[in-house]
Amino acid sequence: MQVILLERVAKLGQMGEVVDVKAGFARNYLLPQRKALSASAKNIEDFENRKSQLEAQNLETRKEAEAMADKLNDQQFIVIRQASDSGALYGSVSTRDAADCATENGFTVERKQVALTSPIKYLGLHDVIVTLHPEVEATIVLNVARSTEEAELQASGKSIQDAAAEAEQAADFEIAELFEDIGAAASDDDDLADAAESVSDDDDA
Repeated sequence: MQVILLERVAKLGQMGEVVDVKAGFARNYLLPQRKALSASAKNIEDFENRKSQLEAQNLETRKEAEAMADKLNDQQFIVIRQASDSGALYGSVSTRDAADCATENGFTVERKQVALTSPIKYLGLHDVIVTLHPEVEATIVLNVARSTEEAELQASGKSIQDAAAEAEQAADFEIAELFEDIGAAASDDDDLADAAESVSDDDDA
């Protein structure tokens, strides 16, 4: 099926181009989303008559999207989830979660605008793409953690593995110090015993 694009569509073309697409894709996505019209002679003529108006509208919406992208880019949002000690999530983080996080922080983002670069299955920092306009994208960061404290740790550049290793090292150090204290106390006891024995020998003499 041939359609004429009313805006830039990724992997298809630019505004005004006539392209071939599958009929189902056109009927289920392009036409209802008003991203394209069927490429009939009448629709092509109508588009040419409205082209300047459509280009002006596209320019305005693109400027608005660019302004929002400047504010949204690299914003970090915390998502609290349960996970195993290895960091594997018990639940999932969806595009809806990303959209909700952005909206809760004052940005208007819809689920359909969000694309995960890869499935989020572990704790950590994850980049997420938000399409604000056919020609404008922003990247946000989801900080997936089990608590706000852990999220702050991850935001500082430390992973849960780093934190666990540091905690283990600290515990090992405390144990080593404890054994040193015990050894020192035992040595002191031996010294006291030797001193007492020496005094006893002197008394006998």
